[in-house]
Amino acid sequence: MSELIRQARSQGLALNQRLAGTITNGFDWLFRSEQLVKSGKTWFELVYDGDPMSVRYYGLPEEDEIELADGSRMAVERNQHPMPLVLVPPLGVTANTFDLMPERSLARYMAARGFRTYLIDWGKPEKRHAHLGMKDYADDMMSLALARIRKHAGTGPLSLMGWCMGGLLALIHAGLQEDPRIVNLVTVASPIDMRGGGIVAGLASALNAPAQLIRKYTEFRLHAFDPARMQMPAWFTTLAFKLTDPVGSVTTYWDLLTRLWDREFVTSHTTTSNYLNNMLMYPAGVLRDMLVKVGVDNSLSKGEIEIGDRVSRFDRIHAALLVIAGEKDVLVPPPIAKNSVDLVASTDKRFTIAAGGHMGVILGSKARVEVWAPAADWLAERSQAKLPKKTGP
Repeated sequence: MSELIRQARSQGLALNQRLAGTITNGFDWLFRSEQLVKSGKTWFELVYDGDPMSVRYYGLPEEDEIELADGSRMAVERNQHPMPLVLVPPLGVTANTFDLMPERSLARYMAARGFRTYLIDWGKPEKRHAHLGMKDYADDMMSLALARIRKHAGTGPLSLMGWCMGGLLALIHAGLQEDPRIVNLVTVASPIDMRGGGIVAGLASALNAPAQLIRKYTEFRLHAFDPARMQMPAWFTTLAFKLTDPVGSVTTYWDLLTRLWDREFVTSHTTTSNYLNNMLMYPAGVLRDMLVKVGVDNSLSKGEIEIGDRVSRFDRIHAALLVIAGEKDVLVPPPIAKNSVDLVASTDKRFTIAAGGHMGVILGSKARVEVWAPAADWLAERSQAKLPKKTGP
């Protein structure tokens, strides 16, 4: 009888703790949600601060170990790789993409793996930035960012790693500059062939026929259209990302209700939701360029794209290339991402498919094992360029 009483008391205490946790977490989620958001917490040094682009540097973590998403801990590698790593996020999202939470921060993870980690922050575009196009981002801003990074790092050779549009910008920049100092390239879920299937390719195919008719029988040209008149609000970017997984966008709230007692889960859910609900305005000039050159003309499938009065050609790229695609990515499925492997002149190149959808492949619970760690291992083998000797005191 005493054992039954003991079990009943134990279950009662556990139930009371869950009830108290549910009430506390529910109150914080409703009225103090900003205290639950844990994104952008990794310390960084601002290397360059411009309008709208800036550059961050993430140094070695001060602690000897960092906590990972699965609760395990990883020792910090104190011997840094000579070659810097530059993270390139896509447009339309905040820089917190690569610093979502302390235990789910790609920037912090790569810094802990011994990479001198830099991040290009494209800033928060406003209506006055509507004129910015592919040339501004892939050529002008990226050239400026890499110049500042090289000056800060004290070395020329570097690696680029980009997700989605970030990987595409990295490829376009490399094909435009023919810079041998871009030694390694990693792209994750970056669209190349717009006839390869998926939501993006389907939209591009649907636009192709009417666009060709308009070109043939009218004088209207979209590239001559004022981009300011194409500017879309930030909520449109949020909606577009959520539509890649409409069921998941709903079921996560059910998960929240059933696990409201779990503080760690509530914190993770709130942080992720805050990130998804605060996407940025997409630069209209880039949108125009993407619609015409990538969507309708499908130029990238041929390995080239006009950037201003120049042409970026992928067959000029000799950097080692790692291409990663998401297995369940409905926005950029593997066939769309794979084509870049065949287009570059690189002899050291690899294509792999990782678990996850378009966002999950880089931000999800399996991202560290499926993408971050393999990319870090691959880069570590190719990041041994010697730094120039320092002169003077």
